Amino acid sequence: MKLELDLHTHTLASGHAFSSMQEMIQGAQDKGLKMLGITEHAPGFPGSCGEIYFINLYTVPRKIGDLELLIGAEIDILDTKGNLSMDTDLMDMIDLRIAGIHSLCYDEGTKEENTAGMIEVIKNPYIHIISHPGDGSVELDFEPLVLASKEHHTLLEINNSSLKPIRQKEEARGNNLEILRLCKKYEVPVILSSDAHISYDIASFNHALELVNEIDFPEELIINTSVEKLKKYLSI
Repeated sequence: MKLELDLHTHTLASGHAFSSMQEMIQGAQDKGLKMLGITEHAPGFPGSCGEIYFINLYTVPRKIGDLELLIGAEIDILDTKGNLSMDTDLMDMIDLRIAGIHSLCYDEGTKEENTAGMIEVIKNPYIHIISHPGDGSVELDFEPLVLASKEHHTLLEINNSSLKPIRQKEEARGNNLEILRLCKKYEVPVILSSDAHISYDIASFNHALELVNEIDFPEELIINTSVEKLKKYLSI
């Protein structure tokens, strides 16, 4: 399977990653990608950059050689109401908006409350992708999330990093298999992401592809197979 893009990655600016933007770009070019997303953690995440970083992103070229860049943020979902850690004025300044739950920044509720809050984020027209919904950080009901994803064209991510054994996320494998099975059943596209925090990890999808192959997930429902497919689906 030829995969053309990886949209969830972090540089030194996130505070806990290990490569510069230029190193990440070179890494993507070395892997033969057509598109790279660089999505630093939004202001408020421990150690990450401030608002001025995102305000100044207009200085970064969006095409370097044959590689197209989408520069954005991984925004924290703060609570069960779907409140986010970045305001719309700042979101207007970036290309790509991913939102996800991180236990350091989330006011947790019941399974039903967590699910309702994430659906509000899926419905938010600013948000393109939900990061690592299957990593087990909180309890979620995946069927309504998949149906909301289909209705609002907000992609659910299969996050390769959270599937690494070293991460010890015991529920991640089963949760991501459930998401894939539901997306297959309802014909809902997904996006695979490396969540790379170092340039060598860009386009590393081995654990995610293992699950894809295990359930014979349709290639046409994997957004990474085509930049044009991504642009059309997300209207970007």
